[in-house]
Formats: sequence, structure tokens, C-alpha cells
Amino acid sequence: MNWLADTLTSSIGKKWLMALTGLSFCVFLFTHLAGNLTLYGGRAAFNAYAEQLHSLGALLLVAELGLLLFALIHVVTGLTLFLQNLKARPVRYQVNKSGGGRTIGSATMPYTGLLLLLFVVFHLINFSFVDKTGTTIYDIVTQAFADPLYVLLYVAAMIVAAIHVSHGLWSAFQTIGANHLKYMPAIRILSILFALVVACGFGFLPIYLLISA
Repeated sequence: MNWLADTLTSSIGKKWLMALTGLSFCVFLFTHLAGNLTLYGGRAAFNAYAEQLHSLGALLLVAELGLLLFALIHVVTGLTLFLQNLKARPVRYQVNKSGGGRTIGSATMPYTGLLLLLFVVFHLINFSFVDKTGTTIYDIVTQAFADPLYVLLYVAAMIVAAIHVSHGLWSAFQTIGANHLKYMPAIRILSILFALVVACGFGFLPIYLLISA
């Protein structure tokens, strides 16, 4: 098993871990958004979705533990690569050009990642780790989004998430070997479209709930 440990701790291995865990989070974002869209259907529709999700029992627990494990791997590996890059280049370039495919997403990956980590913790505290006795998840969500400041924070977080995945999705495909002149332009477009879906799909929901309250 030494070869596996050596591979995973190598620079290439760390990038593979980042890519695979990143792709899994993109899948999670898509499925999570699909479920959240039932909010447009009202109280009954969203509560029914939540009840169906919790009826999975052990499967849901395994999925949550898997996401937690992937999150730990993604954060620790990303932080390690970031510190290694800083150590390899302690003095920043005097001129920061946008050539070579550099985008706002690629330039801010560590920082948007940190902001998303903080938001996820905040989000879990407000929605998952709350007392649900005598109430429903729909009531918890609508009460949270009745606060304009929370709506503003949530929308801002979704913009940060879109910036992060706009580069992360493309980079993940590149890491796993899809770096081909024939496919990469389409993957870049797919990454941007997915980022827009994340920003608009998640971002419009709290605005809708605030306006319709």
C-alpha cells in the first residue's frame, strides 16, 4: 500500500484528490439545487421533499459522512497545495497578467474556497443543527429568508460559489486528462454555464421567498 500513499501524497496525487472531490461537490450542488427548487411549489412540496430525503435513513447518513470526508480531503489538500505554491514562489509577480487562461476564478480559488467553507458552517448551523421540534424545515427556511441581511449574505455566497466552480469544474476535467484542444473549449463553456446555474438557481430562491413573504 506504500505506492498508494506515495501517489496520493505526491503533487499529482493531491491534484487528483482535489479534482475528484471537487467533481463530487458539483454533483451534490446540482442534486441539492434540484431539491431546493421544490420551494417554488410551496410548503407541502418542500416538506414532502425533505421527508422523502430523511426517509432514506442510513443511506442519507452514509452520504452525509461521505460528503464530510470529501470536504476534509478537499480543504486539507487544497490548503497544502496553496502553501506549497507559496513556498515555491515566496515573492509574487510584479505584473499580474490575464494571459495563459488566467481568470478571476483561477486567481481567487483559495480565497473563494475559504469563504465557502465559512458559509457552509454558517449554513449548517442555521438550517441543519437547529431545533426542529414543533416546526418544519419549510418554516425554518422561510423565516431565515425573511431577513434581508441573510438573503444578501446568501446571494453573495452563491456568487462566490459560482466564481469558484467556474474554474474548479474546468480544472478538474483538465486534471483527470480531458485537456484536449477538441474538448477543452466546450468544457470551459460548460463550466461557465454550470456556474451561472449555481448562482441563479440558488441565488433567486431566497429573493423569491423574501418578496413573496
